[in-house]
Amino acid sequence: MSNDATLTSKGQTTIPKEIRERLGMKPGDKMTFTLMPDATVIMRVKSKSVTALAGVLQKKGRKAVPVEQLSR
Repeated sequence: MSNDATLTSKGQTTIPKEIRERLGMKPGDKMTFTLMPDATVIMRVKSKSVTALAGVLQKKGRKAVPVEQLSR
């Protein structure tokens, strides 16, 4: 998934709606930004646990599997 955003003169940007919705983000959520050596930036939502995000990126027509049922 790729979405564009614009940086304001104050260094602010808006996370595109589709990404906010798919991550279940709400006002007040905190994020961490990590700059990688190749200039890639990784953004992580800090207010969510891994289990809370399970299934948010499922493909249409595929049934989500509860974390407890995943094989190790």
